Amino acid sequence: MLPFLRQSFLYSLILILALSCKTYKLTDVKPASTSEKTVENLYFSSGEDYVYKCQMDIYKNHVSGILIIKKLNETTHRVALTSDFGNKLIDFEVSENDFKLNYVLPDLDKKIVINFLKNDFRQLLKRRYPVNESFENENARIYLSKIGNMSYYLFFSKENGLLKEIVYTKNNKEKINFTFDAKKPIFADSLNLQHKDFKINIKLFQITETE
Repeated sequence: MLPFLRQSFLYSLILILALSCKTYKLTDVKPASTSEKTVENLYFSSGEDYVYKCQMDIYKNHVSGILIIKKLNETTHRVALTSDFGNKLIDFEVSENDFKLNYVLPDLDKKIVINFLKNDFRQLLKRRYPVNESFENENARIYLSKIGNMSYYLFFSKENGLLKEIVYTKNNKEKINFTFDAKKPIFADSLNLQHKDFKINIKLFQITETE
């Protein structure tokens, strides 16, 4: 399993040089007034363990395991991925500004693999977003947050107020789309992470739930 995983990441790096992402634009929305200065992704804000069944599709290859996310403090989370048989694959700590690799299986100890996981989980676990503009459509209130050359579009359901999607762009190009299914603001029952410039998709499904 691990050799093809490594090869897939290397293959994807080559392909990215030949692929271009589409410029991201909101459609069917209208400007909305707001007093919000910041909005938050609270799905990983609890101090309890978040335990998910993880399914990762890399091109036509499929990898599954158990993913555990734990909040260590206000800025840092610890992330550990094991195989379905309980063998540790990778263990790291990540925040917006720091990254510490605690363990990685030798077959996964490649710069592209580490950078891929570091960036994806750094974006997923980002909590606070300054609000630059707000919009709305029939189903959602949408907040645009600009940080340097990165932009985030956060979609909050009008029905229950919960965060249901984050679109991450860089230089106006769509990079990653996060979609959430949740019943409460601090815990996502399932999560789908879809790359737009790699043929990589990660799905997380609840195993245990925080209170």
